[in-house]
Amino acid sequence: MIGSPGLLCYSWLVVKIQIDPPGSVSLDVAVQGSKSLTNRAMIAAALAPGTTKLLNASFSDDSKFLATALNQIGIPVDTRDRDNVILVHGGKPRKPDGEFFMGNAGTALRFFTSFVCLGNGQYEIDGEARMRERPIGGLVEALRKLGAEIRYEMSDGCPPLAIKSQGLKGGKTVVAGDTSSQFVSSLLLSAPGASGAVEIEVEGEVASKPYIEITLDVMRDLGVAVEREGYRRFRIPAGSKYQSKVYKIEADGASANYFLAMAAATGGKARVRGVGSRSHQGELKFAAILEQMGCTVKMFPEAIEVTGGRLKGVDVDMNDCPDSVQTLACVALFADGATRVRNVKNLRVKETDRIAAIATECGKLGAHVDQMDDGFALTPPTRVGAAEIETYKDHRVAMSFAVAAVAAPGIVIRDPECVTKSFPGFWEQLGTLGIKARRI
Repeated sequence: MIGSPGLLCYSWLVVKIQIDPPGSVSLDVAVQGSKSLTNRAMIAAALAPGTTKLLNASFSDDSKFLATALNQIGIPVDTRDRDNVILVHGGKPRKPDGEFFMGNAGTALRFFTSFVCLGNGQYEIDGEARMRERPIGGLVEALRKLGAEIRYEMSDGCPPLAIKSQGLKGGKTVVAGDTSSQFVSSLLLSAPGASGAVEIEVEGEVASKPYIEITLDVMRDLGVAVEREGYRRFRIPAGSKYQSKVYKIEADGASANYFLAMAAATGGKARVRGVGSRSHQGELKFAAILEQMGCTVKMFPEAIEVTGGRLKGVDVDMNDCPDSVQTLACVALFADGATRVRNVKNLRVKETDRIAAIATECGKLGAHVDQMDDGFALTPPTRVGAAEIETYKDHRVAMSFAVAAVAAPGIVIRDPECVTKSFPGFWEQLGTLGIKARRI
């Protein structure tokens, strides 16, 4: 069984890390399983009668929080860490009451909120201080329309939540799509557990549409077909049921991009295996942005290859690949001309305000960054300087600025163990690739 989550960002064991730039990199990398896909598959498998075997599963902190919560509510989840396997013994929630701590795992907390509404009891869901600032009101209102009884314990619109559940009756609900695609995905994933058909109407522009697509992919692969009208309306028929099976988790697109970015920033070459032209992950659109900046990109069915070239700044909409915005910012430090990133307003309500973090930390390296409400414009320095990077307990800050540290000397990254939220073993994998990351 999965126990408590791994080492978090506030660990006292490791304070800082510094990378010795290797020059032009030459990387061949097999990337870990996707956290996003693993968490979606665990919710679906938890509702499927029998045992679902997830191959190439993620063992990130976020996935551990979700697996621990499923165990706690009476859905047995077993792991085989060495084999990257998770076994989920599915069924509806079996325990009537419980208190659940989800850390700063937004995906896990939002998915689990809908899931516990299928049970019969009283549940309290909470997280870290930052999680208590992250919005969940749109999801709560949508669940209330389906019969859920949910109360805010502290601030309206944010966790912690108190849920008195007697199952979801089904029916029609409405959810805003612009705050987080996770609200839509959460409703979709648990809808087959409702007693009747569920119709979800989405209001406003939908953020990060590819994440809804991978939700629908997982649901279809595990036996539930969703009727849809674009991104405006989804219907899950009454009687829809997930099926247990052996299911392979695709490699993680956002994780792949760190290595592709290292090739771009150093003028080197990187081949990432496990994702490619067959993938629906929006984060893989990052490769096309690198090509626009001057890199050579080759796409294969299950691999991507990037060769660095002379980089130029770009003006891009990154709503489809929001988890790679900071990665692009660190590549843009080494480009000729300014880079403008648009339509990523939801980055301000992630583990930290990621737009503000880009402005502050890239500024330390000599860049000039103008913040907009939904993005930023970054003018690179003549030479990237040395600095100590604050990570704000945000895994993606740490790994994105590792890209800059591989390409320029003197960059120190604080609280590096926060990468366990999505990519345990990130620093160790750099070592296997010949990139020395020294703990200091």
